[in-house]
Amino acid sequence: MRIAIVGAHGQLGTALVSQLGDAAVPLTRADVDITNAESVAAALVSAEADVVINTAAWNFVDRAEDEPGQAFAVNAIGPRNLAAWCCANDARLVHVSSDYVFGLDDARVAPYRESDLPGPVSVYAASKLAGEHLVAAACAESCIVRTCGLYGRTESGKGNFVDTMLRLGREREEVRVVSDQHCTPTSAQDLAAAIIRLIHADCRGLFHVTNSGGTTWHEMAVEIFRIAGLDTAVRAITTAEYGAPARRPAYSVLDTTKYQQATGHALPDWKDALARYLAGHE
Repeated sequence: MRIAIVGAHGQLGTALVSQLGDAAVPLTRADVDITNAESVAAALVSAEADVVINTAAWNFVDRAEDEPGQAFAVNAIGPRNLAAWCCANDARLVHVSSDYVFGLDDARVAPYRESDLPGPVSVYAASKLAGEHLVAAACAESCIVRTCGLYGRTESGKGNFVDTMLRLGREREEVRVVSDQHCTPTSAQDLAAAIIRLIHADCRGLFHVTNSGGTTWHEMAVEIFRIAGLDTAVRAITTAEYGAPARRPAYSVLDTTKYQQATGHALPDWKDALARYLAGHE
């Protein structure tokens, strides 16, 4: 089986390439422009792909408010092009989406299931939801994976929330982190392993896949500093105080029961995954 990894230099793509070994066919932006159907066809034919995993995304949440065309091109049109090729060439597609498709319900306190109605609250979120719909319409047998709070190593060396907190914790006596956004930080290595399980189990449809448990970005920062042995103070602030241009979900923890039933596997608790990442095992 040949598995094309679109977005191979990102956090999840890097983890997938590492775990899949010789089965992986890494594809970066230099190899394929997913917004162009001809580029998609040329790259996937050359890859001789049996399975395509789309980890590519335009993740600039705040910039998307001013650049919706770019967000929708990469997050919606691109996935549609991949799905259309897979449907026409008897290949399987796994498309990675986001917890940000939820967010309208500010009073939410229960993890979202796949059957819950999405409610995006930003341009970026709307583009990710549009991508899901276009993938499902172009290739009904696709597998769509929503995840949350992803962090991991990258080929490019680009940082993530964990790495940023470590850097700031070493530079400053105090950092300010939002305490009113509830989510589940998810290890790219754990998510990659889960996606591989979904492929082996021949799963189709929509799945929520994250590490276990839930927290806030503030609580995660506190845990990062505790594990790292840093005395940096973490000041809790509200999303309003942070003042980002794009609105974020107040609660976007995902219920992973469907994934667990399909694969017989549950991802580790987010604190355990974080400790493993910080110990340098990923």
